[in-house]
Amino acid sequence: MTATSRPTWFITGASSGFGLSFARHALAQGCNVVATARQPARLAALAEGARGRVLTLALDVTAPGDAERAAAAALAHFGRIDVLVNNAGYAVVGAVEETPEAELRAQLETNFFGAVAVARAVLPAMRRQRRGAIVNISSMGGQMSFGGFGAYSASKFALEGLSEALAQEVAPFGIKVLIVEPGAFRTGFAGAEALRHMPVLQDYADIVGGTRSFAKGMHGTQAGDPDKAAAAVDAALRAEATPLRLQLGADSIDAVRGHAEQLLADLAAWEAVGSATAMEA
Repeated sequence: MTATSRPTWFITGASSGFGLSFARHALAQGCNVVATARQPARLAALAEGARGRVLTLALDVTAPGDAERAAAAALAHFGRIDVLVNNAGYAVVGAVEETPEAELRAQLETNFFGAVAVARAVLPAMRRQRRGAIVNISSMGGQMSFGGFGAYSASKFALEGLSEALAQEVAPFGIKVLIVEPGAFRTGFAGAEALRHMPVLQDYADIVGGTRSFAKGMHGTQAGDPDKAAAAVDAALRAEATPLRLQLGADSIDAVRGHAEQLLADLAAWEAVGSATAMEA
């Protein structure tokens, strides 16, 4: 199999965590990998021994033009992009009032606008191929939110809303869209690089304190295995009927189920009130 005939995975945030696990999984399946990160030197170990099947690129998803340049380099090198994994991201921790507007905008710039920029950069090639898959890494926090994670969930809610529309738009071209909603996985996400804690307002110390403690204390103790997550995502992509959303981890499955059940219960309880708002005939 030649390099240009192998499926090619394009992965953002590939230097650690989920991104690194996706890259290793794709290589184990015989695929090419375009591994991107803000600091491409951290990708050197991944490329070693891959027999030319790894292209490492610098990519800051918030930098104008970076996504287009990286997609063009990937296509010039491998001739195709079959799977995009939008994994780059981080989380703001703090109450809404504790989060300055600049921090909220920066959160959206990376987790939402950054992912959109990369998707838009690879879509023309996927449309020409009449096949492909876009995997947007969301979170169980893309279905519900918790005090202290408002900014993070806002970015993931936005990504999920756009992904749901995108899935309908690109299905006629043979392109799949998969929203992944992990719970707590043993990645670097809870480390200092991926969590940005906001200054504490004393009035919120008790209200958001549990969230802050959870975020700081879970690093290295999460139950989820990112390598198994990569295999699960690949299985979903290979399925004839790929789901729109894939929850990963028992914590995510239980939380999303509970949230959906509460939504349905509220819908039933208030159906009469909501239905009584029609204009009189």
